[in-house]
Amino acid sequence: MCSIVLPMINSQYLIVLISVLIVFSYLFDLFARKTKFPSVILLMLTGVICRAAADYWGYEIKYLNQIIPFMGTVGLVLIVLEGALELEVNREKLTLIYKSFLSAFMLLLLTTAGLTTIFMNYMDMGWEASVLNAIPLSVISSSVAIPSATALGKNDQDFVTYESTFSDIIGIMFFNYCLEQFTSHQPLVSISSLGFLVLKIIGIIIFSGLLVWVLFQLMGRLNHKVKFFLIISILMIFYAVGKYYHLPLLVTIFIFGVFLGNSKTLFPKFILLNRHFLRAGNSLNEFHLITAESTFLVRTFFFLLFGFSITFGNYYDVEDFMNGGIIVGAILLIRAVYMLLIERNHSKALIFFSPRGLITILLFWQLQSVPEFQFQSKAINEKVLLVVILGSMLVMMIGTIGFSVKEEKKAEKINTDEIE
Repeated sequence: MCSIVLPMINSQYLIVLISVLIVFSYLFDLFARKTKFPSVILLMLTGVICRAAADYWGYEIKYLNQIIPFMGTVGLVLIVLEGALELEVNREKLTLIYKSFLSAFMLLLLTTAGLTTIFMNYMDMGWEASVLNAIPLSVISSSVAIPSATALGKNDQDFVTYESTFSDIIGIMFFNYCLEQFTSHQPLVSISSLGFLVLKIIGIIIFSGLLVWVLFQLMGRLNHKVKFFLIISILMIFYAVGKYYHLPLLVTIFIFGVFLGNSKTLFPKFILLNRHFLRAGNSLNEFHLITAESTFLVRTFFFLLFGFSITFGNYYDVEDFMNGGIIVGAILLIRAVYMLLIERNHSKALIFFSPRGLITILLFWQLQSVPEFQFQSKAINEKVLLVVILGSMLVMMIGTIGFSVKEEKKAEKINTDEIE
């Protein structure tokens, strides 16, 4: 790796560059809402352009391979927290929550099984490598799906929010479980390992309940004007420690966000009357705003840096495009069959709502750092990964636009018939 070659660069130029990139990201979001074109693609494309300009002028970023996973991990925590804050939990939503959880869980398993079969039979990969490469490609990206769902109806939009958030959490837990089993040379499925996993999850849920209580008390008692980043920092610490010890503490962040966003519904009245809980509940809007702003900023620079890491000098291998196309086709086919058989009450646009993004990239980066095994494969590399990410986003965009137009025309026809 070369060092960062920025001799004599003026700090004002750097400030202007970063600020301009943030403005572009904001404009990309506005453009995405109007056109349904995923803003993430524009961010990555901007990163690619910046890389071309940097190569031309001789600038090179040091430790890019370390910066991207760091930004992605911070972004993951913030995305899960923001998604949990936006989830509305009440009796009317229970059926939708159950169906979206079932969809996330079943599609993760089915897609992993399907891709594992393809990798083993058609790409000459071993069992362990096939599973560990298939799981990241089976996780729906909430960082892409949730912003893109604004074009859908309210019920479908809620389904996408629940499903993609659950997919992130379940996918990471499933990946870490499989990785731990393989690296310790244990069978993937056994009574002892599954029993230990269940006990671990139960323990995390109990711990999460205690942490929620402590953080609510802390939010209510703090009089300092800076307190929200303190709460976020505490959550980051717990997640980092949990990741080191292979504990699914992402569940803790999700539970905290859900309880904070639905405190009036989920907490009993005698707890809500506590003045510290009242103060914490009154701070919800401010906390949500801080989380949303931070998520936007981290997400912006993660995808910009990911685009910056891409070079197209050796992107001429037809096999990489074929492998990427096969994976996207398999993902779409499995989701289409499931949605048409199980979730028939939703819009047909949801068939195409299966984008890959931040979680897929993060898990692949984690996979490449495993010292015990050589899980990397010529069949699945960063070029194939890019094809899958861009392909799944474009499929989502085309499906959303196509079915949104059809449903709008259908609604207009129904309204016209009613008037007549």
